[in-house]
Amino acid sequence: MPTADKTLDCKGLNCPLPVLKTKKAMDELSSGQILEMLSTDPGSKNDISAWAKRTGNELMEATEDGSVFKFYIKKV
Repeated sequence: MPTADKTLDCKGLNCPLPVLKTKKAMDELSSGQILEMLSTDPGSKNDISAWAKRTGNELMEATEDGSVFKFYIKKV
């Protein structure tokens, strides 16, 4: 599991809020830093993956821990 420079808690939020908040948090990071995003929205799996591809950021890891999805995204 990557070490996150910042954690963003989006639990309880539904689409599109997790993606919008992820974008805002990523804008505040420097290149090479890692964001850990926590979400309970099952749609986040596809949304974050598609967003990372579209923006060129690296989705390093996506895991499920019960009802919580954890995403580790590296800023390019």
